[in-house]
Order: sequence, then structure tokens, then C-alpha cells
Amino acid sequence: SFDILPVWSPAGSQIAFVSKRHHNWDIYIMDVDGGGLTRLTRNPGVDVEPTWSDDGNRIAFASMRDGNEEIYWMDPDGTQLTRITQSAANERFPRRRPARKR
Repeated sequence: SFDILPVWSPAGSQIAFVSKRHHNWDIYIMDVDGGGLTRLTRNPGVDVEPTWSDDGNRIAFASMRDGNEEIYWMDPDGTQLTRITQSAANERFPRRRPARKR
């Protein structure tokens, strides 16, 4: 396997990353001790560049599943997949914005 682009969850208990374990780039998470490995995406399109929401309840990522790169959200268990961009151009590098100061 080939693992790249690791990102720590806000709580520091999990790591999301991209892996080419099944002949395709997919998003995975695992516990920081190496346990709990879970494949979150299973699509023939390339899924890359995971980033966590501030509260750790969502993971954004870029995907080519619709023909060009778009940004998606999903829960950390891979459910509730939602496309959040729709553009003829490629949308890449999702990043969380800094939390607002109160």
C-alpha cells in the first residue's frame, strides 16, 4: 500500500489519510495507535486531500468521482456524503477556516 497526506483529527485521537490499497486512491481513518483502520470511500474516482472540520464531526476531501475534481463532506464513518461544490473547473485543496473568536 501507499499512504499519503495524513491529517490529525482536532481531538488528536485519529488520523485521516489517503491510501492506494485497493488499486485506487481512497480516504481512510485510523486511531493514532494504528488500530481501527477504516476505509471511508469506495469510488472508482480518485479521492484525496482530507481535512477535518473544527469539531471533528466531518471530513472534507477532493474527488474526481463526477468527472472533474469537486469538494465533498462526509462523516468520519464515511456516511452522509455531500457534494459541496459544483463547477466546470477543478475544485481542490479543501481547508478548514480558522474558528471564529468570540
